[in-house]
Amino acid sequence: MRHKPPTVWRLMIAYSLMMAGTSLMVLLAGIIGTGFAPSTDLATLPIALVVVGVASSTLPTGKLLHRFGRRRVFIAYGFVAIAAALLAMQSLVSDTFTGFCLAAFMMGWSGAAGHQYRFAALESVPPEKAAKATSFLLLGGILAAFVGPELAVRGRALFGTEYAGSFLLLAGSYLAGLLIISQYRDTVILENEHSSSGRPLFQILRSHVIILAICAAALGYGIMSFIMTATPISMHAHAGHSLDATKFVIQSHIAAMYLPSLVFAWLAAKIGFKGMLWTGVAVYVACLGIAALNTDFLNYWLALILLGIGWNFLFLSGTNLLPRGYRPEERFRVQSANDFLVFSIQAVASLSSGWFLFHWQWEGVLLACVPLLAGFCLVMWIVARSGTVLEVNRQS
Repeated sequence: MRHKPPTVWRLMIAYSLMMAGTSLMVLLAGIIGTGFAPSTDLATLPIALVVVGVASSTLPTGKLLHRFGRRRVFIAYGFVAIAAALLAMQSLVSDTFTGFCLAAFMMGWSGAAGHQYRFAALESVPPEKAAKATSFLLLGGILAAFVGPELAVRGRALFGTEYAGSFLLLAGSYLAGLLIISQYRDTVILENEHSSSGRPLFQILRSHVIILAICAAALGYGIMSFIMTATPISMHAHAGHSLDATKFVIQSHIAAMYLPSLVFAWLAAKIGFKGMLWTGVAVYVACLGIAALNTDFLNYWLALILLGIGWNFLFLSGTNLLPRGYRPEERFRVQSANDFLVFSIQAVASLSSGWFLFHWQWEGVLLACVPLLAGFCLVMWIVARSGTVLEVNRQS
């Protein structure tokens, strides 16, 4: 890791601080919503709106990136994140659920820039090192996995209003990330990037590589978000586990999302992206099986760890496959379209998670994931029959 370019290091640290809000909201949003929302069906609405914010932001963010470059957009979105955290704090103090939901949406909107950090890291190194760069970038999520929940717990009683202090601390995390990302410098723009618009987007999206990349990331995020959104309420409110136990499970889950990044590039070089995708599916199947057995602490813990590992294999494979299907001048359009589709699926999953949980219980949440896995297996079979090559670029 000591040989990583300074740009990748900077992006990794900024990513960990700017994504702390996501892990904080994963832990708190549903719990806050249970006693804050006008209806129990709306308890998961704030965390779902985080994802809706990301999905809504992807296409306009792509246009802004193309016009102004990554650095300016990253800085502007950092200020949006700080404003969102302060609005969430004020909404809790003033007991305004609508304001809290707006703050959640704004966190998601600013988060679209954070998700672009992985493409910035990928483009800052030679192609043969791309898998290692994106893997290293996502290691910042390990820090985020602990920073967010710790801010949530340590700020819980900071003020008279429960959890208001958590969002004040979060604003500090966002500010630190903003200061770091302000040192980022855009990569050199190719001469033909603005002179050529490339192929029509629809033509690009018909590529088997692009289809597989988007489906892999969408499946990874969709199932992960669907189960993760329901977990704090199912575990804390329904199964009666303590907030500390729930926090530990969420922290373990988010750490498990990013720790496999340490070996992802090595594994992908050994078994290829095709093998990584099938392994991700198998891990998700194991996750569903363990979660369905019981609602004991150990079952939640093991299932959520497997959920994180499966997400890593699917999402990183999709991220590294995507550039194989577009030209340099097409990058912003394809990257934003990819994120729009992926995070739209995640938004639908988050929005429907609460409904499934309250009407069909934990078992219903798990069963709903089975058709999604079956559909992805069909896509993998179709791509395999087409003869599409999914080899990994190896570092010489």
